[in-house]
Amino acid sequence: MRILKALFSKANYAISNYITKTNFPISDEARHLTALLLKSKDEIERQNIGDQLLDELADLAEIDIVHLKISDEKQYHKKHKGKVALRRYGYYKPLSQYIHISNKTAVRGQILAPKSFVDTLLHEWLHHYDYKKLKINSIHTSGFYARLKDLKEKLGYFSY
Repeated sequence: MRILKALFSKANYAISNYITKTNFPISDEARHLTALLLKSKDEIERQNIGDQLLDELADLAEIDIVHLKISDEKQYHKKHKGKVALRRYGYYKPLSQYIHISNKTAVRGQILAPKSFVDTLLHEWLHHYDYKKLKINSIHTSGFYARLKDLKEKLGYFSY
């Protein structure tokens, strides 16, 4: 059993690394919603626009929708020698199909910058895409980050 698990893990890693593009068209609506999110700070506004963007991306990719939960709590973090050594901006739960994002910074509790919020949203949505469309256990490989970059480029993210 351990050998099968190791082979599956290596195959999953290889597939994730091999696929460097998201294979679906991006709509003007998705670009517009991304632009709106990149200007947002309000939790309710982010929730509404974020839900719309996630629904649009799911429709374009022809996968199940994923639900968004924005928390007004500080980001989960751990300190080492008085400094933040680890922080979690958000996470994706594949079985319940939801994305959770903390809308406040880890230490000061300030509202998350729009760019950080959108980065987290797209990062977590890509885990959903990997799980639903590519049928792989989504892991942080160079292929994953290449797909994320491809998605951001298609959304016009880098022009802001």
